[in-house]
Amino acid sequence: MKKAKDKNTEEQILSAAKSIFQSKGMDGARMQEIADKAGINKAMLHYYYRSKQLLFEAVFKNAFSLLAPQLNAILNDDSSIEEKVRNFTSNYITFISKHPYLPNFIIQELNRNPEFILNMKDTNGFPNIEKFKKQVAIEIENGLIKPITAEQLFINIMALNIFPFVAKPLIMAFTNTDAIAYKKIMDSRKTEVADFIINSIKNN
Repeated sequence: MKKAKDKNTEEQILSAAKSIFQSKGMDGARMQEIADKAGINKAMLHYYYRSKQLLFEAVFKNAFSLLAPQLNAILNDDSSIEEKVRNFTSNYITFISKHPYLPNFIIQELNRNPEFILNMKDTNGFPNIEKFKKQVAIEIENGLIKPITAEQLFINIMALNIFPFVAKPLIMAFTNTDAIAYKKIMDSRKTEVADFIINSIKNN
């Protein structure tokens, strides 16, 4: 029973911290506020996480761990580059639509503490594009796609998928859309983005 209770308490803390960090950022968040939202006292919060930095890192790792393994699995499966682009785009947009706080949360931390993400590179499930790079080279050699570096292709895929979520308020203002219309636009991007990228690299 004690283990279950401890786990539940930690989940409450991480959930509360995620909400506070998301709305106020690392610098604006206060441990007392997080403790209050989690329904515990500050001493209990410090028992689980000795500092705000450690708590933030735990929340960030939890958030990143939801996304990174999915991206890594697609990059390293045996599908073609075209299939990878389609799977990556569809899976990413579907996933982020269910977890809309993630892109801004991750980018916020990358800007605040770029060294932190470098320390995560060796963790299990961190995206690795080595197989993707080899596949790109092979498909170029076989005449299936136009010459392009794997790094540039990967950045194009990431940028076209991530930006609409990071810049949601800006895009809604520019396109004069409400939340419902924005969701429809994002749903259509599951195929629009993939088609755009594939048409730009595929040899006819």
